[in-house]
Amino acid sequence: MDIIAPPRLAPGDEIRIVTPARSLAVTSDTVRDIAYSRLTGLGLHVSFGQNANEIDESRSSPVQSRIHDLHEAFADKSVKAVLAAEGGYNTNQILSYVDYQLIRRNPKVFCGFSDITALNDAILAKAGLMTYYGPVYSSFGERDHFEYSLEHFRKCVFDSAPVTVRPSENWSNDRWRADQDARALITNEGYWPIHEGEARGTIVGGNLDTLNLLQGTEFMPRLDGAILFVEDDSATSLPILDRNLQSIFHLPDFRRVKALIMGRFEKASNIAREDLERLVRAKKELGAIPVVANVDFGHSEPRITFPIGGTASLSVTKKETTLVILKH
Repeated sequence: MDIIAPPRLAPGDEIRIVTPARSLAVTSDTVRDIAYSRLTGLGLHVSFGQNANEIDESRSSPVQSRIHDLHEAFADKSVKAVLAAEGGYNTNQILSYVDYQLIRRNPKVFCGFSDITALNDAILAKAGLMTYYGPVYSSFGERDHFEYSLEHFRKCVFDSAPVTVRPSENWSNDRWRADQDARALITNEGYWPIHEGEARGTIVGGNLDTLNLLQGTEFMPRLDGAILFVEDDSATSLPILDRNLQSIFHLPDFRRVKALIMGRFEKASNIAREDLERLVRAKKELGAIPVVANVDFGHSEPRITFPIGGTASLSVTKKETTLVILKH
């Protein structure tokens, strides 16, 4: 199946907020207001799914409500982009109910991260549509230190030029949603080159724990020729990361993966650079491909936006790492 790239966004376009996982109701009014202002500041008209604020005991909503809003967003010709409101835990519940042919007939930007990985990759696998691993609606509600994230979102979905991804100057892993004033910036030491080499391939991946839920299903994209981007949240420790990576290494087409790029781990994961390097170097499955870690995506801020189904090139040496998103 040929991969379809959605049309670029432009000022005046409508972006629809939907809830494949958690309800918009979990997002505070303050965060919502900032997010709305930031997206309208890009010249976008912001609209919301009919059931976006419906909420149940799992802080989500019934499958039929989530599917209704997703299908309506893709079917509405005036909507040019679809943005997940939040992450969560149950996006994979909706995968077998999605009309992938509807999505393929109406290609448009779809963006989200974390648990939204399940839908990002299922849309690529089933509809052949490139999707975007980037901020959810609530992410745009980060009042301060959002410039890097906003720049990469704009470059990836508004512009067409290749994007050279450079490390952010600082990063944070604080509870800004609860307190926008209590921020703690950490100086970024840059990329962690682990295996040297060069590669070019199709971007696949997202949240590793969620991606692994797709194994053995029709919703798992092919890894043949892929540059695999993975990250995980604070529930991940080094032993859990080891287990999750090993699981994906066992897939038959992993042997044709071109490179592995790992996002930044949260502070609570306690994954030290030297321990990660030791883990990676012990894996024979990674012995022949470039590997780099501590890239700006995952559950810390800021984060890049990258296209699942797009194309990237990677060059890793001891002195320099160059990551370029070529097709997005």
